[in-house]
Amino acid sequence: MIRKKLFITAVFILFASASLAASASLAAEGENQIDLKTEHKKVLEWRNERDTFLKTHERSPLTPKEKENFKGVKYYPFDSTYVFIGQIERYTIHINNPEYYATFLTNKGTNKRYLRYGKFQFKLDGKEYSIQIYKSILSDNLFIPFKDKTNGRETYEGGRYLETEIQLGYQMVLDFNMAYYPSCAYNKNFICVIPPKENMLEVEIRAGERNFK
Repeated sequence: MIRKKLFITAVFILFASASLAASASLAAEGENQIDLKTEHKKVLEWRNERDTFLKTHERSPLTPKEKENFKGVKYYPFDSTYVFIGQIERYTIHINNPEYYATFLTNKGTNKRYLRYGKFQFKLDGKEYSIQIYKSILSDNLFIPFKDKTNGRETYEGGRYLETEIQLGYQMVLDFNMAYYPSCAYNKNFICVIPPKENMLEVEIRAGERNFK
């Protein structure tokens, strides 16, 4: 009788431990989940703000005539496949180390300097990818210039940009639906950095801003 009770107790403890482990696992997964409805709304609001900037702002790359005829940027439809949330692998590089800064070549042949912040890994179509993250010296936002297999066909040949925020625990949302063209795609007089080789993705990113044609 005692052995039977001990067996039942042991089974109960094992079941409880397994349940706790499963709950912890689900909680951990929950931390890396994102509300896609909220994200979709955020993307649409951001796109409207970008249209307003291009059409009305004095720093818009569009000429006065282009602003008059501007009907809005063309984007791929929102696709949750291209939304990722996860941990930033931060770099700890001493300021005296030459690797602390990343120097980008611009379309004008000049250089522009950013801080190397870290890298972010994501999985798309079953394959792992890594993208380098940078930060402007004057901004808290993260800057991600990149190129992919759509460049020169469906999107601007010079690549696209992404910006995102640092979240609690040094996590971030990588949402390619908010990828946008550099200003020089609209006006050659503007200076734009060229995405570095390490951010040339060997995959089509069919999200974000695209060509009109």
